[in-house]
Amino acid sequence: MRRMLGALLAADPEIEFVGAAANPVVAREMIRDLNPDVITLDVEMPYMDGVSFLRKIMALRPTPVVMVSTLTTAGADVAVEALEIGAVDVIAKPYSAGAVAMDAFGAELRQKVKAAGQARPGRERAPRRNPQRNAARRLSERAVVAIGASTGGVEALKTVLMELSADCPPILIAQHMPAGFTAAFARRLDRECAMRVCEAADGTAIEPGLVCIAPGGLHMELARRRDKLVCALRPDEGALFFRPSVDVLFNSMARVARADGIGVILTGMGRDGAEGLLAMRRAGAMTVGQDERTSLIYGMPRAAFERGAVAEQLPLDGIADAIIAATDPGARRRASEEKRNAG
Repeated sequence: MRRMLGALLAADPEIEFVGAAANPVVAREMIRDLNPDVITLDVEMPYMDGVSFLRKIMALRPTPVVMVSTLTTAGADVAVEALEIGAVDVIAKPYSAGAVAMDAFGAELRQKVKAAGQARPGRERAPRRNPQRNAARRLSERAVVAIGASTGGVEALKTVLMELSADCPPILIAQHMPAGFTAAFARRLDRECAMRVCEAADGTAIEPGLVCIAPGGLHMELARRRDKLVCALRPDEGALFFRPSVDVLFNSMARVARADGIGVILTGMGRDGAEGLLAMRRAGAMTVGQDERTSLIYGMPRAAFERGAVAEQLPLDGIADAIIAATDPGARRRASEEKRNAG
């Protein structure tokens, strides 16, 4: 696996492959001597597991890390934990050594490593607050929230969701993540957040207090079936690189939710979501983008902002409050009163 990863990375002239370590003991010395811009880290290693070593890296020498994981339930759970700790991204080991599988794996690996090279792992993190503080607020019954994220999105999404209460508006999430990992991500969020969180299935009913995560490898849309709002899943037609695509989700929100929609674009590499968020804004929806200071990679939010799709640009710790304010008519007035009283 080490030889394969090295060869695939070295095939890109924009990447300088500087070395491979057989275990964390050797890796620690190599990191000190070579000072790499990006590290790929296997979940399973001798002497020390990948997550334990990742904690040491993030505490002593914050460096962008891409986790390499087996596509199993246990492997996915550990990989999602690593993303919460601070890993930039995760990639699944290929099913086979066939040429087609290896070409696809190599292209994805190189894309993720180059994106990780632009990340800022030592950035300021937003403080966590009590999600129950908003539990008594009356929320709009028609509001639907859509959130799109990519690199760094696992930590950002958790920060936003942990500040929302159990009666929050329905939330649909498109997070760039490989197939097989989104179910583990949904399970972890469901255990830690006040609301219910699930990996969406085709036809999952949209309702308050429910967060639906788009499955990796599929696109998710908001749809209306028999006068009810549901999640609609469909495979990729080959025209889009990311599955799920944030643009696909946002465009469906513009068509179906229109002015009742709230669109949020978080940290990530590339431009996915910019056009869809613009469509939402033109349809009357409220649109929010994460600011540069708190973004691990200010790519997707920047593209949306420059396109004119973002009505309000906020730090990560202000996004949950913006969602609440948009769905509760009295929230802005109360927030203003609270600030006045605090002053």
